Amino acid sequence: MSDLVTLPPEPSAPRSIQPRRADWSPAGILSQARQFTAQPAFAKAMPAIAVASLIGMSALAWSAFSQPPQRDLFAGLADGDKAVVADALRSAGVDYTLDNKSGALSVSEADYHEARMLLASQGLPKGAPDSESMISNMPMGASRAVEDQRLRAAREADLARTIEEMDAVKSARVHLAVEQPSVFLRDRSAPAASVMLQLQNGRSLSDGQVHAMAYLVASSVPGLSPEGVSVVDQTGRLLSRNGDASSAASDRQIDIQQRMEKRYVESLNALLTPMLGAGNFTTEVHADVDFAEVQATRESYPQDTSAVREERGAWTKDGEPVGASGIPGAISNQAPTASQVQAAPGASLTLPVAGAPVPPTPARTTENYNRTFELGREVSVTKQPVGSIKRLSVAVALRDPATGKPRSKAEIAAVDALVKGAVGFDQARGDQIAISSRKFADVTEEAVPWWQQDWIAMVARNVTALLVVILLVFGIGRPMLKRRAAAGQAPGAGKASKAALGGEIASALADRARTGNDSEVTIDMIEAAPGYTARADLIRNFVRQDPARAALVVRDLIQADSRSNARGD
Repeated sequence: MSDLVTLPPEPSAPRSIQPRRADWSPAGILSQARQFTAQPAFAKAMPAIAVASLIGMSALAWSAFSQPPQRDLFAGLADGDKAVVADALRSAGVDYTLDNKSGALSVSEADYHEARMLLASQGLPKGAPDSESMISNMPMGASRAVEDQRLRAAREADLARTIEEMDAVKSARVHLAVEQPSVFLRDRSAPAASVMLQLQNGRSLSDGQVHAMAYLVASSVPGLSPEGVSVVDQTGRLLSRNGDASSAASDRQIDIQQRMEKRYVESLNALLTPMLGAGNFTTEVHADVDFAEVQATRESYPQDTSAVREERGAWTKDGEPVGASGIPGAISNQAPTASQVQAAPGASLTLPVAGAPVPPTPARTTENYNRTFELGREVSVTKQPVGSIKRLSVAVALRDPATGKPRSKAEIAAVDALVKGAVGFDQARGDQIAISSRKFADVTEEAVPWWQQDWIAMVARNVTALLVVILLVFGIGRPMLKRRAAAGQAPGAGKASKAALGGEIASALADRARTGNDSEVTIDMIEAAPGYTARADLIRNFVRQDPARAALVVRDLIQADSRSNARGD
């Protein structure tokens, strides 16, 4: 290398620098991106960028898949109540999310019940204002219509809060339709009310509770009857059956029958469990209940219970008795005075002969009475009770003992006597008792499938997040690192090839005198040579053709190597 002569670089013609316009087309943007990524600085920083991106994507995937599902805490809250609830959760360290579309507050399923109890202990959310605040906040100088609407809204709010005190009711809304009184209207429509209920999950209301709710609302509004109250749940199902009396009566009868049967079953279980053991028998009771309403009235008059209630009348006596009569004494024995007798019309009167004896007139007694008798009266009213049992059917199945020997007839007869005594057996009404001893089939509880276990959801979330992280590391990160390693080895190979090229050029300069080939050779031809031998021949020809230019190429290669060694590459 000491024989080389360093020649000054040939002066190049001055070039005018023309500003290039930015190309914002997709092809231009892609070309600029390729140029930017082809820079050595970007190539050196590429592994760090890839590792940081991989870590960020892995953390994002883990946070997205490993978090438990969210559950809405409250929906439809006012902004003020929502802010208070969010502050309470933040103070307690409970993480929450706010849905941008619905505005619902949601927490993780694991923190749901804890958050509810925490807010309930602080009296949150406040919910709708009560009647006192609505009335107290009524503006001064409000019109009569505004006052009526405020009072109606306050009454509705109070009724809703009262209904929400029931265990099965989650929230309630009450609407009252009450016409304002007016002296110009003769006919007024009857008040009406509607109640919208949101029940707790898995809860329901019985007919008695619905009727009690209707009576509660009707008692709070003047002139409102329970039939004018409509109760609807969150599914749109009408709970109150005000216009369907037959359906309500049927439900009431079924409820009475079921309660009777349940009472008999409980009595039999309490009686047979200590004797036979739990699970060694089953009982079924069917009660034929008579729901006919019978009322009879009977009125009778006993003959031997008559009595005189009133008696009116008199008696008279005509004539004299023959012989001595009357009170002994002088006056009573004297003859009566002669009577004046007149002849009847058209008849002759025969006068008695003087001194002849007068025949005596016979005595006659006349009675005239009006008697009123009071007879005995009996009124009997008979009313059959509603829901009386017409016939009772009881079936009892006994499990055979574990020894395999069937039960004896005496043992079955003893159980039959106990069952008859427990249910009040009445042969006159046709009651039936059936007792059978059999071998029971083995009942195995249906196991919950493994994919429905509680821990499966958590494991699935964690495994999914882990798989995503592994995919990012080995599917994206590892190929990028390999590509970077291959790119790092490429400059070294280029330097080695340049050093070899420089050595060949130097050797060719030394052998210039031995050859006399003056064919024109370019650098592009040397780089495009297919093999080492062809490239060496081209280098020798290139040196013979232009020794000065070859010396410049060797100098540039040496300076480039020295700069690379100074940087530590």
